[in-house]
Amino acid sequence: MTEEMDAWVVARPGPIATGPLERTRLPVPEPGPGEVLVEVEACAVCRTDLHLAEGDLPPVRPRTVPGHEAVGRVVRGALPAGTRVGVAWLRSTCGRCRYCTRGMENLCPESSYTGWHADGGYARYLVAPADYVYTLPQDRPAELLAPLLCAGIIGYRALQRCDLPPGGRLGVYGFGASAHLTAQVAIAQGATVHVMTRSPAARELALELGAASAGDARDTPPEPLDSAILFAPVGDLVPVALAALDRGGTLAVAGIHLTDIPVLNYQRHLFQERTLRSVTANTRADGRAFLEFTAAHPPHVAVTPYPLSDADRALADLAGDRVNGVAVLVPG
Repeated sequence: MTEEMDAWVVARPGPIATGPLERTRLPVPEPGPGEVLVEVEACAVCRTDLHLAEGDLPPVRPRTVPGHEAVGRVVRGALPAGTRVGVAWLRSTCGRCRYCTRGMENLCPESSYTGWHADGGYARYLVAPADYVYTLPQDRPAELLAPLLCAGIIGYRALQRCDLPPGGRLGVYGFGASAHLTAQVAIAQGATVHVMTRSPAARELALELGAASAGDARDTPPEPLDSAILFAPVGDLVPVALAALDRGGTLAVAGIHLTDIPVLNYQRHLFQERTLRSVTANTRADGRAFLEFTAAHPPHVAVTPYPLSDADRALADLAGDRVNGVAVLVPG
């Protein structure tokens, strides 16, 4: 093992066309007490990484290595060497506040996040607290496991937050990394899924995965929805999705960043007990439940691999809606 590693950092937050990512060499990090050093096998590219690079998510430290969907093997530290683990978005919580003690650690005011508060997986190695990594199967390809660690987990939490009834009708707005996994979970649970997205390729993928219909982002679904999840970071779609809900329906907004929401009309968008709610990160219990579910119901993961050396191109393709499914960085 060398003393230095290839990595990417957010050097100058700004529009992706200005090149906010910079390729560099960094010292291989050293794990502290209770931490593990992980050699990265694959790291999925998340829209949150794009928000960080472009400055929508303000950096909390300079020159941070992004990436929070990393699969790798422990080199040394608080877990046995060779253990295969997943390093996800939630990096630490205080464990003492009223949110942590009542099972809502995703709302902990002292929480920290991989690839934002600490260096993440756009690198050959990263360090993470052992209590916050997930043990993963040894036999599945790393590039298929990586998207489960954020796209999958946050989508799973959004599915809980939208209060989908058994056998219900779910609307999915936007159909990227998280949405294409969440739709499969809902279908496996017996839901009817209608997808609304501007991408023709994504509509085709949605139908291949079992969606009952797939239309444009602003289309009216063929039947009223019991629940909906907004994955696209587009506030203009909030009233569109609310208007598609049946009485008593719930819309969950899954993203960490959303453009401004237009003025809502109470009668059309909220009356008859329609609900609008946000989704904030996830708990470790969410992660464990989702990974257990996918072990029993393996999803089809649509992956576009990129070598680590092309991380800037992967992020630019994500920004330009040129990735069908999930972009995943692999060594190279």
